[in-house]
Formats: sequence, structure tokens, C-alpha cells
Amino acid sequence: MQKPLEITESFDIDSIPNLDVVVLAALELLQTTALPALNIDAYKKPLVIGSGNALQTGKILFSSTPARFADESTYHEALAQYDDIDTVVVVSASGSKHASGIAKTAKDSGKDVVLLTNNPAAPAAEFVAAEHIHVFPKNREPYTYNTSTYLSMIFAETGESPATILSYIMQSVEPQALRNFADYRSYVFILPARFEAATAMVRTKFDELFGPYVQGRVFTDEEIKHAKTVVTSGDELFIALGSENKHYGVGKNRICLELPAGAGYATVIAASYYLVGLIQKAHPPFFKDNIEAYTQTASEIFGHEIKPIVE
Repeated sequence: MQKPLEITESFDIDSIPNLDVVVLAALELLQTTALPALNIDAYKKPLVIGSGNALQTGKILFSSTPARFADESTYHEALAQYDDIDTVVVVSASGSKHASGIAKTAKDSGKDVVLLTNNPAAPAAEFVAAEHIHVFPKNREPYTYNTSTYLSMIFAETGESPATILSYIMQSVEPQALRNFADYRSYVFILPARFEAATAMVRTKFDELFGPYVQGRVFTDEEIKHAKTVVTSGDELFIALGSENKHYGVGKNRICLELPAGAGYATVIAASYYLVGLIQKAHPPFFKDNIEAYTQTASEIFGHEIKPIVE
């Protein structure tokens, strides 16, 4: 049987792996691959810009700093509004799409620009000094999965052990997730409040993999207290990771998973993505059936070729 890392090295458009396999492959890769050093404290008042989960990754990396944050819709306003920022940090796995325009605009504004990417040939690098480009490792993955990409950046900052997380998933998460995920049409993830930035990342996976077909809601254990469960359903599964759930959902529809000691963002994201992959495996292949057509449209939108498999 092929190992997950071997699967990511050889799959084609007809054998796209589910997200759980890609998570395991990322953890395999990151056990043996060196990561660039991130000296986050060197940036005193950075503006961190990214799109989608790149922005959430930036929030995780710079959570201990007085950083400000913006996305592809708000960076022009942020650059004009914050005159005390000393550096613009662009986070982008591909270093393309919006990242190039963001980097150029930041450079034109007279700011120092730093690029965190997984693409050695990132188009955005044209606007960034070589010493400010940090290229992180990645696996070959389906477009949008961005699992090894952003996990590699997060591991570089948190210092967590990929081997420990892999063991946790296989020995603790997998055994407690032995149920038929196809029995449910809606899923609610509950994460500890200290991992708030991960909620949007997990929610994005539901958007990408299921669109309107499967509902995935993701809250912190504090956020869920505020009228998130007024309307409930018997086919809604609640998955609490690192927090208790004594109140939400039908009792038999609750999974509560403890986090290991010292767990950080990489643990929470890897475990959550793995569970989303198990959900993906239990439902029709919505992503696989649509990703080719989507990337054709995305190529037209962004003006350059986007392939369904990111090499």
C-alpha cells in the first residue's frame, strides 16, 4: 500500500486524494524537511496581507506582535490608513494571483516588503528584495488544498513536532472518528478560543470541498454560546476538539477529542483538516467532479493558467 506522501507524488486528475491523505502526507514531509527561520520579532509594526487562509496563517504567525492585517479587498485602505507600519508582509502559497499586485503596491508605497511563499518562482518576488523572500517546502497537492503549504509556515513559528501530531491523529483522532460520516448532512466544529484563527481555515475547507452540498460550521467554544444552535437537526454532527461539549447537539451526535499537551495551531489545523477529509471520503466526490472546470474559470479571472494539480 502506498504511503500518503507517495500518493501525493503520483496522483493524477482521476485519482485526486481526499484531504485526510494530504494531511498525513504533509506531516510526513515536514518530519524530514528543513524550514526557513522566521524572526517574527524583527518586525515591529508590520502590515500582514493575504487572501483566504493565507491571511489566517499570517494572523497565526504574527499573533504575538502589534501587527495589523488586511486582505485582497482592504489592503489599499490599510496602506493609506496606517502610516506607522515599518514592513508589509505578503503571505501567499503561490505568490501569484492577488499577491503580485499587493507586493507591487506595497513597494510603490515605499514600504519594505517581505514575501512568505511556497513557490520558488513566485511572480510576486519581482517586487521583493531577495533577502526578504522566504520559500517554505510543500507537497504536490490538489489546487486549493494548501495543506503542506501553510502548515510548513505555521510549524516554522510554533515549533511543534510533525511526528507527534501524526501519532496523535492516528492513535487518538482516527479511533474516535469511527462512524459513518455519510449519516450527517451538517457538521459543527468547536475549537478552543485560543485557536480562533483556525476557525476560518476549517470553514474554508468546507467551502472548497463541498460548496452548497454539505454544511460545515466552525466556532470557538466561546462563539458557539451566542445563538449558533437555536435551530438544530438530528443529522447534525458536533465535533469538539480540545473542549467539552455538554450542551450542543443530540448526545449521540457528539465527538469530543482531547488535545495533546503542548498542542498549538499546527495540531489543531492538521487534526481538523484530517476530520474534514474523512467527511469528504463519506460523501460524493464534489470537489473531484468540479475542480477542472473551476480552474478553467479561475484562469480566465486571474489572467494566467491555474492547474487543478499544484506541482
